[in-house]
Amino acid sequence: MGTKSRTNCFYALFFLLVDFQDSVQGRLLLINKPDPNDPAASARWLVSQNSWGVLNTISSDLGGAPFGNVVSFSDGLPGKGSGIPYFYLTTLDPTAKNALQDQRSSFTISEYPLGTCGKKDPENPSCAKITLTGKLKVLKENSKEAEIAKSALFAKHPEMRGWPKGHNFQFFKLDIEDIFLINWFGGPKPLTVDQYLHYKV
Repeated sequence: MGTKSRTNCFYALFFLLVDFQDSVQGRLLLINKPDPNDPAASARWLVSQNSWGVLNTISSDLGGAPFGNVVSFSDGLPGKGSGIPYFYLTTLDPTAKNALQDQRSSFTISEYPLGTCGKKDPENPSCAKITLTGKLKVLKENSKEAEIAKSALFAKHPEMRGWPKGHNFQFFKLDIEDIFLINWFGGPKPLTVDQYLHYKV
């Protein structure tokens, strides 16, 4: 292969990698996976690096049965996560409608979508998972926290900027009351909300 051909192959590979990186922006790992013996670090890593999870609410339409829905979220600007999940939800969807009637909610996130579990099954305990339980609260329009949520969500999910204004999208946050974390064998790791929120990333 001549010098010119090698150069062309190099540039083709370079631009392919750049395009690939842009296409999976929400999955790029900004921080390496923490030691599983540090539950607060593991929990905050899972939340900050992920971009979606399953949000469960209490459905009045289903007689009080739980209703799970895949939703996008963000806990802050890249590298500046707070650990608090923010959501941009429409009342045309059952999740927001349910939360406005009954705030009790849980939010589950898996390490599996990050690609760091290798060939392990998502249920394997070493493939970390976290469930945050609490109250799903709508944020007051134009409040400081609503602006924080907007910046965090639109930075991680740019498409949200163009979602229809007439669909009554609102900013929500999960006010965390309990944390269930499994990141290794031996059952759930003890982790308080205070330890989780005050962990220094």
